[in-house]
Amino acid sequence: MEQQYADTRKTTVTQVVAVRRDSRRDNQVSSDSPAAPHTGLGDTQTRPVAKVEHVAQYLREVCDIALALPAGEIEALCDELVALRERGGRLFILGVGGSAANASHAVNDFRKLCGIEAYAPTDNVSELSARTNDEGWPSVFVEWLRVSRVGSRDAILVLSVGGGNLERNVSPNIVSAVQEAKARDARVLGIVGRDGGYAKQAGDVVIVIPTAAEQRVTPHAEAFQAVVWHCLVSHPKLQRNATKW
Repeated sequence: MEQQYADTRKTTVTQVVAVRRDSRRDNQVSSDSPAAPHTGLGDTQTRPVAKVEHVAQYLREVCDIALALPAGEIEALCDELVALRERGGRLFILGVGGSAANASHAVNDFRKLCGIEAYAPTDNVSELSARTNDEGWPSVFVEWLRVSRVGSRDAILVLSVGGGNLERNVSPNIVSAVQEAKARDARVLGIVGRDGGYAKQAGDVVIVIPTAAEQRVTPHAEAFQAVVWHCLVSHPKLQRNATKW
């Protein structure tokens, strides 16, 4: 019964694209479109039909980025993670801001779906805030790695837009962590939005999300971090446990 219900809800990408194409042809919205009535209950006012230029452009950029992603490099990143698991290494996922939230999500997926021992320092708010208060923001990751005795069997995975830049004082904690990992012979992996950051320059396998629009590097980079790691955790080489859906 559950499978039958699931089958009735399936919609292929091809069907969605076809519907949207027909919709755009038959219902294109222009700047001189007449006002349309608001259909909210009790609302007798009218408002202009919403234009979708930004949404359409953003989605075009998403398509362009997806097609330009370096498949060979993502495959190489998958191989790194397979080797990490085989040698019994740990994966430390580092990110700040939106990338910190991505790091937490990715930890769950690598542990639950792939059987990789993974951690994100930003998940421990008490230690993170104590170290920031007592020792300073730039050292929060490197000190965490030292206590964890990161070593040659381990790897760090940097999720970042810029990848760290000491000259501009951007994510100095990422830079310090990469330096510490290299000094201890740990592998440095990453998914970033810029090729000029320290993570890309010093890392072993670091995926750079292609730039489709300079003003939207951050949202695209953070969104495609999730695309790449979800590709990895569902890769036949890496995935051990099935998802619920």
